[in-house]
Amino acid sequence: MFFKVKEVKPIEDYNLIVVFENGAIKKYDIKPLFDKWSIFKDLKSNNSLFNQVMVDCQGYGIKWNDEIDLSCNELWNNGVEIKTA
Repeated sequence: MFFKVKEVKPIEDYNLIVVFENGAIKKYDIKPLFDKWSIFKDLKSNNSLFNQVMVDCQGYGIKWNDEIDLSCNELWNNGVEIKTA
């Protein structure tokens, strides 16, 4: 099952707010990815690039450019749900 992404917003300390099509909102920390995959270090060294995050075609993930992306399942499974009022 896919939890498609509706919206993504970069926030401080290399975190993202991810809104899913089912209404769930999660916070995703990309800092652990800096050591896991070297390509993500580009986001750490270039804050402007980090802020350019966008929803990928049809909501199956997010991307920064043609080389750096994350799947909707990664965001869903490893994001922390934010309680909404």
